[in-house]
Amino acid sequence: MRQAPLAGGVALALLLLLAAPSLVVAGASLTAGSIVQFPPEGLSLRWYGKVLEAREVRDALLRSLVVAAVCTALAVPAGTLAAIALARWRFRAALAIQLYLLLPFTVPLIGSGIGLMLLFGELGLLGRVWPVGIACCVINLPFMIWAVAASVNALDPELERAAASCGAGPVQTFLLVTLPAVAPGILAGALVMFVLALNEFLVSLLLVDARTVTLPVQIYTQIRGVITPDLAAVSTVYVLVAAAAVLLLDRMVGLEIFLRSR
Repeated sequence: MRQAPLAGGVALALLLLLAAPSLVVAGASLTAGSIVQFPPEGLSLRWYGKVLEAREVRDALLRSLVVAAVCTALAVPAGTLAAIALARWRFRAALAIQLYLLLPFTVPLIGSGIGLMLLFGELGLLGRVWPVGIACCVINLPFMIWAVAASVNALDPELERAAASCGAGPVQTFLLVTLPAVAPGILAGALVMFVLALNEFLVSLLLVDARTVTLPVQIYTQIRGVITPDLAAVSTVYVLVAAAAVLLLDRMVGLEIFLRSR
């Protein structure tokens, strides 16, 4: 029994340690002064207003949203079909395909980014926004596959057999039985892919130019000069978006179930 308070204290200390950087940034974004400091010099929301008024930040955010939308739109069908095929069908190349789909995690991100930069350069696509979404889909697709595969593995095959025995064809069974059953995994994977693409920095840095920077690249460009509280405000918004994504994930499929599937 004595170990319970000790374990609780250690867990609380770890939570505070993990949250400390975000709390410091959030506090610095509320400063009334003109420099980043913590504790803040007074309290004010003027830096959030400045962020909303900055056209370059708004444009960069819109580009990041386009990247995230393209990535999610490609990842949902590709990851869903791949996860269902790998979980349901048994064929000789299954293991090789699984290993191939894990390549984004075995190749350093800088290597993948340079390879994509060379490929898109040959195709004349560098400097455009939507190819960045394709790149984000390529490097993060395993997350989508794992999320859907967890739901596919929990699906009772008898449901699909029952639908077939009632006269449903393969397409009807897939649309009316399989997809609704694995929908929680699809939603969770889509949300994860959207957030990852929205925050992608290194690949975006290699694929965009000065006219088409995404928000992470825009922030990086600004912090190379003078770090002002408006950057802390943007970072706080990012933290809030990530927190909202986690809460949404918990409401959709249950965060505990999602974590167990990992």
